[in-house]
Amino acid sequence: MIYGAMKLSIGNGLKLAFRPWVEGLENIPAHGPAILASNHLSFSDSFFLPAVLDRKVTFIAKAEYFTTPGVKGKLTAAFFKGVGQLPVDRSGTRGAGEAAIKAGIEVIESGGLFGIYPEGTRSPDGRLYRGKPGGLARVALATGAPVIPVAMIDTEKIQPPGKVMPKLMRPGIRIGKPLDFSRYHGMEGDRYILRSVTDEVMYEIMKLSGQEYVDIYATVAKRQIAEETKRRAEEKRAGGESGKQG
Repeated sequence: MIYGAMKLSIGNGLKLAFRPWVEGLENIPAHGPAILASNHLSFSDSFFLPAVLDRKVTFIAKAEYFTTPGVKGKLTAAFFKGVGQLPVDRSGTRGAGEAAIKAGIEVIESGGLFGIYPEGTRSPDGRLYRGKPGGLARVALATGAPVIPVAMIDTEKIQPPGKVMPKLMRPGIRIGKPLDFSRYHGMEGDRYILRSVTDEVMYEIMKLSGQEYVDIYATVAKRQIAEETKRRAEEKRAGGESGKQG
C-alpha cells in the first residue's frame, strides 16, 4: 500500500515534471522474477526506473537510512521503505556484499523484480566502470532468474554535485532484452564464471547507454579523483604561499 501511494505521488510527479523517455518496456516480464542490472549515474536512478514500470522494483540501500534516530530519521526510513528499498547491514566479516546477495535472493524467490547496480557505486564522471562480480552474478546463478540490462541516460545532469535545485530536463531509460545464464546455474562459487557473467552484462549496458567503458572499479576511480584533487589543491596553496613570500 505504501509503495503504491509513493508511486502515485512521487512516481507520477517525476513523470509529469521530467517526462522521462523509455525504450524496451516490453522486455520487463509481466509476472515472475527478474534482475534489473543498471548503470548508476545519479541518486535519482532508483526513483526514475520504478516510476516508469508497472511492477514494483526492490533495490538495496544502506541500513543507516533506516536506523537514524529522531523524527527526521523516522521520516527517512518510512520514505525508503515506501519506495521499495531494502536495508543492508554493512557490518560483519564480508559486509554489504553478502547482505545484498541474501536480500536479492529473497526478492527473486518471492517472484519479484530485484534492482542492482553492478558498478557498486555511482559513476564519478559519467563513464561506465567495471562491474563487481559478487552480487549480480551470484544472485543470478543461485536463482536462475533472467538478467535484464538497463541504461539510465542523462540522470547525472539533472542534479550535478553541489547543485541544490534540479534541472528540468528529460532523462532516458533503455531496457535491453533478458540475458539467460541458466547454463551456469549452481556455479556461483567459480570466480571465473562470476567474472564472465558480470562482464557480459556490463557489455550489454555499455551498448544500451553509449557510455565510455573504463576497466577499473568506480571506487578506485573515485579515490584517484580525490587524490588528484587534493594534489592540485596543495600545489595551488603552495604556489600562493611562494607568491606571497616573493
